Amino acid sequence: MAGRPSDYTAELADQICERIADGESLRSICRDESMPSKATVFRWLVEFPDFETKYAHAREAQADTLVDEIVSIADEEVTMIRADKHKPGADEDAQVEVVFDQTAVARNKLRVAARQWTAEKLRPKKYGPKLEIDQRTTLTDLTDDQLNARIAQLSAAAGG
Repeated sequence: MAGRPSDYTAELADQICERIADGESLRSICRDESMPSKATVFRWLVEFPDFETKYAHAREAQADTLVDEIVSIADEEVTMIRADKHKPGADEDAQVEVVFDQTAVARNKLRVAARQWTAEKLRPKKYGPKLEIDQRTTLTDLTDDQLNARIAQLSAAAGG
């Protein structure tokens, strides 16, 4: 019985990285019987620095793929067609109604949020929250009285 592959090959490593870059999770990849187990992949990441580098780049590419998916999800139709003619006793000329599908909207919000969170974690510099820093005033621009007043203000705000 052949079983799962456990010997490292560059080809297998490339397949794993390509699938990750395409947005597939490592868990999903490792469910494939032709792929190594997650434990084997994690061992390879420690043992093979070249694979670790490729894997890191694949994870960055995965973040970009997830962001692309967010746009696609946002563009999906969230309406459904309700036809009265399918109701018992309705005739062929019954009205067709297009209605807003709130369940689809809620599900799409969840899908977007999950992808956004993952993209932020995979590429925090690119997709993470941006910190706004007020650089208009530096400490050297303040007089001693202004500096002492600012210290007192911050101390009070901090509860000290």
